[in-house]
Amino acid sequence: MRTDIFARLDREPEPPKIEIPRMSRTRKALFGGTLAFYLAIVVAVLVSSSLVILDWKVMLFRPYQQWPELHPFLDYFVVLGQRGPTAVMIAAWLGWRSWRQHTLRPLLVLGTALLLLNVTVGAVKLGLGRLGPHYATQIGSTELFAGGDIFPSGHTANAVVTWGILAYLATTPRARRYLSVMSAVVALGVGATTVYLGTHWLSDVLLGWAAGLLILLGLPLFEPLIGRAELVIFAVRERWRARNRTTPSTPVASGGPRSAPVPAETSALGGDPSCEPIGAGHGGHTGTGLNTGTVAGTGRLTQSRPHAVRSERTPGTPAGSRRPPHSRPMTGG
Repeated sequence: MRTDIFARLDREPEPPKIEIPRMSRTRKALFGGTLAFYLAIVVAVLVSSSLVILDWKVMLFRPYQQWPELHPFLDYFVVLGQRGPTAVMIAAWLGWRSWRQHTLRPLLVLGTALLLLNVTVGAVKLGLGRLGPHYATQIGSTELFAGGDIFPSGHTANAVVTWGILAYLATTPRARRYLSVMSAVVALGVGATTVYLGTHWLSDVLLGWAAGLLILLGLPLFEPLIGRAELVIFAVRERWRARNRTTPSTPVASGGPRSAPVPAETSALGGDPSCEPIGAGHGGHTGTGLNTGTVAGTGRLTQSRPHAVRSERTPGTPAGSRRPPHSRPMTGG
């Protein structure tokens, strides 16, 4: 007997009521405060403030030498901030959710967030061109406009966005709280790990956190565009399905495939002899003396001598000698 859980899995799931986040007053305040923090970090680095001195102190402290036992674990943990592996994992989960909920919104939100991340973070990285701690050239320098690409930290910003998307798309308040805590722990851990490994300055990580949070807070501004994109994709799919349904197909006779057309020469001679029954006493057409057919492999009509009817054949010689009788020679008398 089937249990209720299997019967429920077999039914077509109903899409849950998804509450789309809006730019509420609280969200606007958070967005404004994060943006101010972002700009303050950039200005502090540009003017070589005490934040740059702190960067150098942390780098010269070399945390990876102070706690070397953490190095093997953190080498793997930092992968949670790499864009390729995390994007694949999150996209697989959101793809399953899209299929279950009959909506493309989760995947479209992820694509929009990653696009914003690449454009905004990438532009600042290339514009400021800061070198990393391992490539620093002068102690106390900001290392800006030197051809680098580490400010802000891409690992940190990516961890904030990719794991924060799970909380953004949560359908219940409880799930949103749990996922928010989880994504915050992962993002903070990835940022701190890059400082431990010496691949980023502390200010890089601070700016990465702010950059990722700005994208998450600003996503509701793109929800109308995401909704229109989903409608367009579904409309294209329906047109494609309708076109496939109306495509004419070649009809097939109910009795099976059609036979090949009869050649004109055969039709002129009275039809296809292969479809004519052959009697026991004759092998051709009565009155015509023709036995028509086709030579295999050539398609040419042939004519042969008619078979003689049994009544027209020469009767057989009675049993005995088949030699004709010899006439006796006449003798004179």
